Amino acid sequence: MSQQPKIEMVAIDVDDTLMNSRQQLSERNEQAIKAAIASGVRVSLATGKTWSSTRDIIQRTGINAPGVYIQGLAVYEPDGKLLQQQTLPPHVCRQIITFAEDRGFKVVAYCGDRLLTRASSPDVDWLSEKYSEPALEPVGALQNILDEIPVNKLLVIKKDDVPRVRAIRWQLERQLDGRARIVDVMIPDMIEILPPNVSKGGTVRALLKSLNIQPENLLAIGDGKNDIEMIQMAGIGVAVANANDALKAVADHVVASHDESGVAEAIDRFVLGGALAAAEKAAQAASDDDTTTEDA
Repeated sequence: MSQQPKIEMVAIDVDDTLMNSRQQLSERNEQAIKAAIASGVRVSLATGKTWSSTRDIIQRTGINAPGVYIQGLAVYEPDGKLLQQQTLPPHVCRQIITFAEDRGFKVVAYCGDRLLTRASSPDVDWLSEKYSEPALEPVGALQNILDEIPVNKLLVIKKDDVPRVRAIRWQLERQLDGRARIVDVMIPDMIEILPPNVSKGGTVRALLKSLNIQPENLLAIGDGKNDIEMIQMAGIGVAVANANDALKAVADHVVASHDESGVAEAIDRFVLGGALAAAEKAAQAASDDDTTTEDA
């Protein structure tokens, strides 16, 4: 059996991986991240979300490494300083927005820490409510802001109409012909459109290089198809139990689900050497002893 690589950095997806189904950070996940940082390991978030939506996680855990945001299109320091970003050309955005809206789809533009849309509606407002993203800003025709505000990515949404979402994806792929990249996400009535040749995994790889950390010294944890490249690149790639089957197929290990603190399980197993579980077991034994004494 080959020796387990020494982990110097942990990269963690956020939605449905670090956060549970109620969009909460479990105490066990929080404590595991803190313990990993205390042991000298860097911890980074790698997500499709904005930096501001993760501010509370960073403050609670003390995240100590730059994070990869908006599907790899932006890298931020933990304090919110933007280190780099990539954007879609205005003419490409204009084509996508016009084509989608003419067919009754809603469009949301991710612009750094701002989410812009034509008008507020339940079909788009749920993004802020469910995923703790910044409140959507209704700005009228998105086409009118494209020369002034850089756009990192576009979401095209048709709530509860998966067949039409699949159809427009097929149409846009052929229209765009490589000028933008359409990403599979875990939400079937939505597609994400990014600049070409950008991915969460690719940006994580570049971040590792800037920190002088080899990919084999990375523990990566995720749940979706957009995590596949990151999981395959890492020395130890882990899928949570609720992950997409395609991700599980390429992961080195599968741990408990996001509702069962699978991130903590992975960190404890591959970074802390089981210290977290041992401490919990000892605490439970002490509690049981106290209960027995009181009963006596």
